[in-house]
Amino acid sequence: MNQYIGLDISLKDTAISIRQEGKRIWRGKCPSDPKLLAQLVRKHAPHAKRVVFETGPLSTWFYHALTAEGVPAICIEARHAQKVLNETLNKTDANDADGLAQLAEAGFYKAVRVKAFDSMLTRTLVAARNQLLSISTQLSNQIRGLMKTFGLIVPKGTGRIFDGNVRNLLDGNDGLARIILPLLEAWRDIRRRGADLDRQLVAAARESQATKLLMTIPGIGAVTAVSYVAAIEDPDNFRTSRSVGAWLGLTTRRYQSGEVDYDGHISRRGDNHLR
Repeated sequence: MNQYIGLDISLKDTAISIRQEGKRIWRGKCPSDPKLLAQLVRKHAPHAKRVVFETGPLSTWFYHALTAEGVPAICIEARHAQKVLNETLNKTDANDADGLAQLAEAGFYKAVRVKAFDSMLTRTLVAARNQLLSISTQLSNQIRGLMKTFGLIVPKGTGRIFDGNVRNLLDGNDGLARIILPLLEAWRDIRRRGADLDRQLVAAARESQATKLLMTIPGIGAVTAVSYVAAIEDPDNFRTSRSVGAWLGLTTRRYQSGEVDYDGHISRRGDNHLR
């Protein structure tokens, strides 16, 4: 007899529900550790056919770790699962696990392609680099705003020009300098670390033939090319090239009911950064 399992994963604990022939045969909770979960699955569901859990912060790790343990893991779209889980009267982790187990048994779910760790590493590099750029911009704007209060208008300029302009304006204003200079030093350090990640990103772009090919397109640089390749991974994941636009949320949504039939705005589903 096949068993179907639902996992409601959180940072600390994971709720488990096991179903067989339309009935729940076991449920419980254990620490959110894939190896412990695999042991429980082998103990309580030796003939597990589907182990279903939703997309989330831990889903990539859980999917690859459970698959390595021989568990038939399936990651499903949380947006779709939520429509069903919201129908339960009481919202609890145990009830969510029950709902996921029922979806696993019925086969009523949309499986998600989980990216490889190499692709996730590249995406992490891009995200870290973008975060440092954002922090750098926030710090420079903060410095400009604080100095305006005292009638010190920092001229336009970036990098060393900005640094020099700020220091020149602070010359002779020791009280304000003691406040602004630490921010300026933090800004310089963030820019230096961002440049380090930029070099890593360019090096990663040069190692991939697909990325180098994309960079021959006018206007496509290392960040866009690397982000695109890391998101798509394998072109064979898509039936046609037109499917990529829909996957990225660039196609319009359609509403049709009776006499009403119209297209709305783009769906905006998928990878927000790449879109």
